[in-house]
Amino acid sequence: MVRVLRQDVGTTARLLAAFVVAAVAIGVLAAGISAPAVAGLGQLTTAGDSTFMSLPSTFTVAQLTQGSRILAADGSVIATPEDTDRRLVSLGQVAPIMRQAQVAIEDSRFYTHGAIDPQGVTRAVIEDLRTGAASEGASTLTQQFVKMTLQAQALTAGKDAAAQAAVAKTLPRKLTELRYAVGLERTWSKDRILEGYLNLAYYGDGAYGVEAAARHYFGVHASALTLSEAATLAGLVQSPSTTDPVNHLKQAQARRDVVLGRMHDLGVVTTAQWQAALHRPLAKDLHVTYPPATCAASRYPYFCSFVISWLEEQPALGSTPQARHDRLFSGGLTVRTTLDPSVEREANAALRAVAPTNNSLGVAAAAYVTQPGTGDVLALGQDTAYGTKGAGDTELNYSVDTKYGGSRGFQFGSTAKAFALVTAMAQGLGTQASVDAPAADNNNPATFHPSQFPQPCGLSGDWKVYNDEAWGGGSMPLMTATAQSTNTAFVQLASQIGVCAIHQTMKAFGLHDANGGPIGTYPPQVILGAQQVSPQTLANAYAAMAAGGVLCQTRPVTSITQGSTVLLAPKPSCTRVADATAVSQATQYLEYNMTNGSGILNQLAGRPSAGKTGTADGNSQSWFVGYTPQLATAVWVGNPVNQNRAMFNVSMAGKSCTSMTGACYAAPIWRRIMDAALADQPVAPMP
Repeated sequence: MVRVLRQDVGTTARLLAAFVVAAVAIGVLAAGISAPAVAGLGQLTTAGDSTFMSLPSTFTVAQLTQGSRILAADGSVIATPEDTDRRLVSLGQVAPIMRQAQVAIEDSRFYTHGAIDPQGVTRAVIEDLRTGAASEGASTLTQQFVKMTLQAQALTAGKDAAAQAAVAKTLPRKLTELRYAVGLERTWSKDRILEGYLNLAYYGDGAYGVEAAARHYFGVHASALTLSEAATLAGLVQSPSTTDPVNHLKQAQARRDVVLGRMHDLGVVTTAQWQAALHRPLAKDLHVTYPPATCAASRYPYFCSFVISWLEEQPALGSTPQARHDRLFSGGLTVRTTLDPSVEREANAALRAVAPTNNSLGVAAAAYVTQPGTGDVLALGQDTAYGTKGAGDTELNYSVDTKYGGSRGFQFGSTAKAFALVTAMAQGLGTQASVDAPAADNNNPATFHPSQFPQPCGLSGDWKVYNDEAWGGGSMPLMTATAQSTNTAFVQLASQIGVCAIHQTMKAFGLHDANGGPIGTYPPQVILGAQQVSPQTLANAYAAMAAGGVLCQTRPVTSITQGSTVLLAPKPSCTRVADATAVSQATQYLEYNMTNGSGILNQLAGRPSAGKTGTADGNSQSWFVGYTPQLATAVWVGNPVNQNRAMFNVSMAGKSCTSMTGACYAAPIWRRIMDAALADQPVAPMP
């Protein structure tokens, strides 16, 4: 036996009386309760009416949560990040038979009564008087919609107690629900309420709303549901956890048959239609699919993961990383990005043609393509498969910094020499400069001493420097030193113009470690790139040279909207970081490299360009980074796992090289990407 406190008896009686009074007030008890029963409640009606009318009637229905869409620059869908499998549709996008099935089983008189069903309330009040508990049988479709909405809004706000209260079988909850339902029907049409219900209802197995359920269970849109399919879905709402056809096929079919019988009893379907659907095995209807994981299902998974990481940094989406994530995955946002699908596809094809996925050398390749003057990310490609299941699969994005899902970066080798050139030009050396380069080759190094490099950018001991191509020593034109990438010439140049000065240029051009830390001041790091950076960082820095010394921040997104509200529309954020004349002169050195040096075999079709190879110690990592006024691309080819593994006498994709230099594999990839991306653009003068 359940004991009820005396004060609870009074409260319950008043609330119950209010329930009856409310029903009487809108004419729902015109017939049903006997006169003695009503008379017995007469002494409570005044207090009950006051209680009911004091409750709030304004019911705000918040926008339903649904996944967002990330779009490429051409409007095609890149990904649909979502925490809840829901797709909002209008009532017109739901098959009429589905609407009829849901109404038939949940509230067959929905279109003829008000917020409360007279017959249902009559039965419920009598049952409530008998048991002292709130009956669920009287709930109209409008009341159910109110209850589901209150629960959903509480869950979205993280208010678990409120969510439980929204569905508690208590008279106070029932009374509040009824009052809201009355208010809602004064402002919403029946069709609008039904549309909201169909979009909000949970249909089991992770599917929220009729469109997601139709896709999940049957592989069709809600507009294409058949009678059997519609009856199945309509029946799930009452107890989705015990009747969903994926996990409870027998129970789901039994529940479907109940719905079909109800539709036949109401005259919604003919006897022939009823019998045909009744005898159709539910298993024949099922074509179960699941919404794919966000980036794993994308055609451009690495760009997808990058842009999601970038979005989760944006304060416009929330004050904390978790708030931004929630906004992105449940806010129904439309994110328009700068990705050019044609360039992205060409980048991936070029990478895999030269460095096939899961090649025997364990070599991977990545590319980052950006637009000078805007920072727009047009493409970032990678030769690996996205994921963690197969051999060689990875979710690490080799193109970008660690904070965007990238790796720890790779030594960037002689691509660092571009910044020594800018520094030298800023100090007035000009395009006819020469440098006294010590003799060295692959086996016989030149030795540089700490006295040649003042602190704080100095050496801790002697430094032995080798040249890939032998140099006998003496004065060497800086143009030649650039074309041959003569290490001793650039180390000597750095001792003259100052390692710290070059370091400041690097910093100004946005160079940093892939993990976000600064480039070190140690001469091998500054002069010969002995530090890990990402293709993103190098591409942006070289793009600043393409823009005449103007560095632009990474901009992968052009707008973020939520409905008609613009949350963010970032403009290019660019800053002049170097003198235009100095950059123009440095560009001439890099142009010379394309026509007379390491880029000679990979010049672009019908247009000038500037670029530089880079190779780490032991040839374990290789690069080619180059630009035109319209485009800058960084390509990396190397071993991402064993970054110190020497790579000599290599053969990959039918091409053999004595060592894995930037000119061997990275440069051909760069040329193919650039030629394809620039094919329809006019030839522009170099800066």
